[in-house]
Amino acid sequence: MEEEEDEGGGGRAATASPASSARFVRCLYAVGFLDLFGVSMVVPLMNLHIKSLGASHTVAGIIGSLYGVMQLFTSTVVGCWSDIVGRRYSLLACILLSALGYFLLGNSTTVFLFAIARVPVGIFKHTLSISKALLSDLVSERDRPLVMGRFNAASSVGFILGPVVGGYLAEFKGGFYQTSFICASIFLLNGGLVWMLPWSEENIGNRDHYQDKETNSFLAKSNHDHLFKSGASTAVTNSSFFQSPWIQVATVLKKIKGIACSNLWDVFLVRFLMSVAILLYYSNFTLALEERFGVKPLFAGYLLSYSSALGVLAGCLLGPITRLYGHDTYRLLLHSSTFTCTLILLYASAPSIWMVILSSTFLAFSTTIGRTCIIDLELTVGGSEASGTLLGVGQSVTSVGRIIAPLLSGIAQEFSPCGPPSLAVGLALVAIVIMNANKQKYSSHGSVKLKNQ
Repeated sequence: MEEEEDEGGGGRAATASPASSARFVRCLYAVGFLDLFGVSMVVPLMNLHIKSLGASHTVAGIIGSLYGVMQLFTSTVVGCWSDIVGRRYSLLACILLSALGYFLLGNSTTVFLFAIARVPVGIFKHTLSISKALLSDLVSERDRPLVMGRFNAASSVGFILGPVVGGYLAEFKGGFYQTSFICASIFLLNGGLVWMLPWSEENIGNRDHYQDKETNSFLAKSNHDHLFKSGASTAVTNSSFFQSPWIQVATVLKKIKGIACSNLWDVFLVRFLMSVAILLYYSNFTLALEERFGVKPLFAGYLLSYSSALGVLAGCLLGPITRLYGHDTYRLLLHSSTFTCTLILLYASAPSIWMVILSSTFLAFSTTIGRTCIIDLELTVGGSEASGTLLGVGQSVTSVGRIIAPLLSGIAQEFSPCGPPSLAVGLALVAIVIMNANKQKYSSHGSVKLKNQ
């Protein structure tokens, strides 16, 4: 965000009106919807396309994992970069370079071109993380879970509708190429939407608000707080975008070092354990239902779609739920994680398919609430002044889980179809124990947060 400079060089961000802030947030909901709508049109068709290009199963697997590996190593860097150069330019850069990747995918007539097309997407497809960081800049801590929940709900709707449209287009000749070009066009549309947002009217960093909250941040209490205190101002300036690349790289490395040396390890460990637990639950879901209850994959697909739709509803209900908990994110996360653990245990020991349907119904709510709460807890404990960096690290942690979960699932399935969810229960219990061990730390922070609001 542009700032008005005074003679001493210090800037003061413009004050945002409630109406302009609400318009900004609604536009970001649209960005999230279009993002996942476009991506989910293409992703289900990729394996079929690369096989049609003559790739072996091994080559297809290696190229498929290329995206995840690049996301693992770039999530933190790009998130931190958005704290330095500002959300506007970083978000636009990620959207446009992702559009380039999908445009190249639409021209991928060989396996080599297909692999090349995945590179810009793997490196720069962090549009959702930066959008969440921008939402964190826009709203107060009290409203953050509600806004994040609605953003996730809007994105999930796109994720539900995208495969339907992509599958329809795939029926036509050259359907994959058309779908890729449409996806690239959607990203260009998103870029235009982001460019036209009322940036000059917004206090994207909410500088005064967050400077008053700095003393409540655990990072501000550590000896690394100087790496984060300038985050709010750098998030709203666009002059940093034109700094020397070496200065930007050095600042990124300092911020990452500050995260690594902070006391956030328990929050990220909880996120890692719960992510792996949920991934294990879904890892052999279709196969396990067929082996245990004799149901067809089509039924499993319907059940997963049903759960996704309930997840959207859960995102819309986050506001009333957080108010019911008095905006105590830690307590809500603890209860949702405990409920998730119980439901996975119920699924693993289910004697009938009706018990599976019951567990899937409530699991859609508990996992959606848990994902939103862990992000809010990261930003609350870590300080919103470096929200891009924190969300990037969190995304990297989840990426590690995506790499490890299939390996653990394969080993657990050697013993029983119920092996992966049983292992998930154990990991979720460890996460719950860690949260209980740090209960006083989270609760004291939550009470200070509520007192200031």
